[in-house]
Amino acid sequence: MSEVLLEVENLVKHFSVDGGIIGARGAAQVRAVDGVSFTIRRGETLGLVGESGCGKTTTGRCILMLERPTSGRIAFEGVDLTTLDHQALRSVRRRVQVIFQDPYSSLNPRMTIGQILAEPLEVHGIVREKAARAARVQELLVQVGLLPQHAQRYPHQLSGGQRQRVGIARALAMEPSLIVCDEPVSALDVSIQAQIVNLLEDLQSRLGLTYLFIAHDLSVVRHLSDRVAVMYLGKIVEITDRLRLYEGPKHPYTRALLSAVPIPDPALEARREHTVLRGEVPSPLNPPSGCVFHPRCPIAVHRCSAEVPQLREIGAGHRAACHLA
Repeated sequence: MSEVLLEVENLVKHFSVDGGIIGARGAAQVRAVDGVSFTIRRGETLGLVGESGCGKTTTGRCILMLERPTSGRIAFEGVDLTTLDHQALRSVRRRVQVIFQDPYSSLNPRMTIGQILAEPLEVHGIVREKAARAARVQELLVQVGLLPQHAQRYPHQLSGGQRQRVGIARALAMEPSLIVCDEPVSALDVSIQAQIVNLLEDLQSRLGLTYLFIAHDLSVVRHLSDRVAVMYLGKIVEITDRLRLYEGPKHPYTRALLSAVPIPDPALEARREHTVLRGEVPSPLNPPSGCVFHPRCPIAVHRCSAEVPQLREIGAGHRAACHLA
């Protein structure tokens, strides 16, 4: 087994919400992330999936320390990032990079692609000579499937897929160990999504990268991830390797998610059982007591509303937070 690169332990991130025009400041708390724990080993890809608003992106932003956690521990290469000040984090940021969801807003429209890629090389002192930086920029462009002459263009002159390749090249410029991929293909056409996913796989095999791949498209996650963690309302409800999750999900929410993924075979699709969840996702301002999924769960019992289930081992390398699993 490879070494643990990232360890997240009981991560909590709450946001204060004002109580209206005359209400008290910080009168309520949005429980965006509420006790999340997982590890990522060097060289693997952990997929983090769930509905919109479940806390996936906030988890990623806390790992990047773009958001300071309310509590919990985030250990990267054995160092707890939550204890570091801004200056100490600067050296760590080189090794933990991000690919943002929207390639249209994550690039500075006033800078050329060459300037965008050269800036981090200069700021962090990775390549000090201007000519060497220009050569490195061209190398990065070729590495992600772009042409050297793209360095002279501005973001608005590129397609969405090309812009996302620039975002990937910018992350690679720092020679990171871990890349947080925050829904990097959700804003792209389906045909372009496949190209970007294949590029990420190729780069991982060549450069030994480690990914936290945040997504809501379960088919993309199945293709790319080694293990998958499923989130619901700020909590991880199931985590295991890819094959176990897709072939034998234990948590009712995971089963509902997988039943919603279409199968490209009309005969199989017609015979397949679908799980339709009742109601809407509860507000993170006022999450349900006990298991947060129990108001929508098709198999919930009284215990589910009274007792919070622990994320426990139910098989080798397979954990689920369900009393009935």
